[in-house]
Amino acid sequence: MKTWRLIPLIQASGQMQMAIDQWLLKQHASGDHPPTLRFYTWSPVAISLGYHQHRYPDEWKQLSWHGKPIELVRRPSGGRAVLHQGDLTYAVITSGLSGNRMQDYQAICEFLIEGWRSLNVDLHYGQAGRNYIQNPNCFGTATVADLVMSDGAKLIGSAQLRQGNAILQHGSMRLEPDEELFDRVFDNESANLPNLPLSMQGEALIQTVIETLVQSASDCFDIHLESQPLTETEWHAIQATNV
Repeated sequence: MKTWRLIPLIQASGQMQMAIDQWLLKQHASGDHPPTLRFYTWSPVAISLGYHQHRYPDEWKQLSWHGKPIELVRRPSGGRAVLHQGDLTYAVITSGLSGNRMQDYQAICEFLIEGWRSLNVDLHYGQAGRNYIQNPNCFGTATVADLVMSDGAKLIGSAQLRQGNAILQHGSMRLEPDEELFDRVFDNESANLPNLPLSMQGEALIQTVIETLVQSASDCFDIHLESQPLTETEWHAIQATNV
């Protein structure tokens, strides 16, 4: 049984979260870091843009929420824009998968499907419509790499970045999105927001989802997850790359 590192929940800016993911991928690709699972939240609220996404509304540069500017962040991975408010992000950094890109997506997504099923939420892969490329909103359409609830609401949008044989796959899980904010950013997006059949809210909801997905990752990947926060030395290394 392989041992993976589990990094406890981190709340930080989008710039810092992307720097952490990129640093972990680089370290794993060079053989200096084990496969890793981590979860994180974005503070302040942010919109992350796909690496190759250059078209988006100009007004996004002046958005604010609760008196604070909404941060615009570019992800190292592909895909379209994601509004990070009321969501929980997962990141898997691993290597040695033998399938094509889509098979690798699905191999990693297995723990998400199984974990959410144990929370009484059935998920299936989406099918992108013709407007996917034109839509700046990642959650406006669902591709075969995304996970959708039975009513069609997209719960999880994921994207990948590869370095050699190493893969970073990270994705946003919309737990408690604010309808008014999503409407303001994406024009009537709230009609597609997920309605989770869970009684808990806030930190209790986040912790329940994390604990459930940690267990499902252990089972699906047949691994032992060892919890280890980022060390002071690692923080310094990551901050040095984020200057």
